[in-house]
This record gives sequence, structure tokens and C-alpha cells, in this order.
Amino acid sequence: MSVQVSKAHLTETLRLLRDCGRGVRECQVLWLSAWHDPDRIARVVHSQHSGHAFGFRLEDSFINQLWLELAASRSGVRVQVHTHPREAFHSRTDDEWPLVHTVGFLSLVIPNFAQGREGLDGAYLASIEADGSWKKLEPSAVLEVT
Repeated sequence: MSVQVSKAHLTETLRLLRDCGRGVRECQVLWLSAWHDPDRIARVVHSQHSGHAFGFRLEDSFINQLWLELAASRSGVRVQVHTHPREAFHSRTDDEWPLVHTVGFLSLVIPNFAQGREGLDGAYLASIEADGSWKKLEPSAVLEVT
């Protein structure tokens, strides 16, 4: 499995995470892809949420609007991307509350509220398995920055 994300989308993602979290709270963005090309990220969406130092909560109205928009545009959420305050890992909350519950859905966690160097150094990537568990993956083996 390989998911292509443009350098521009990665740069936009990190900028949004930094601007939103300001180095003190978690933030989330979503990487969207077309249904006909699910392994090519087409768009970055900054989710509407309230964040704090150790988590965030999506706004219900945002989720409802997102599903309608996705259906109309024939696209889906391929990767959820969010920050953690220090090291990147998949927390129990991350395991239990993904936005999408589909095999192969990816969750990318960026360390240090995305305040580090540009790129995916120290990032944690996980994928939902058929039994509902999460499998750790090497970001550089799955995410192809183009």
C-alpha cells in the first residue's frame, strides 16, 4: 500500500496544525481522496474542533456537513492527521474514536504539536486491520511525498 501526498499538501497540513495548535493544543486535519483514486490525496481539510493540550473534540455540525460534502464530491477521508504534545503514538482514544472505521484507514500522528522540522520525522502511522485493531506502519514505507 502506498498513499501519495504532494509536498504542497504536506506543507499545508503542517502549517494548519502549527497555526491551530500554536504549540499548546492538539489539532486535526483530514486528507481526502476521490473514490476512484483513494491512494492519491486530493485535498486537505482543517476539521472544526476544540482542542486542548491532550486531545480535541470534533464539532458535530462539522461531521454532518463533511459527510454531505464527501458524498456530493464522491470522495472520502483517507487519512486523519493530528498532533500530540510530545512523542507521536496512537493513544487509546485514537484507537477507539477514529473518524472512519474501515479496514486500511490511516491515522497519522505528528509529534510536538507539529512544531518540529518540516516533514514526517518522528511521526507515527497506524492502519485499521480487519479485526478492528491498529497496526503500526513506517510512514516512509506508506506515505509517498511527491
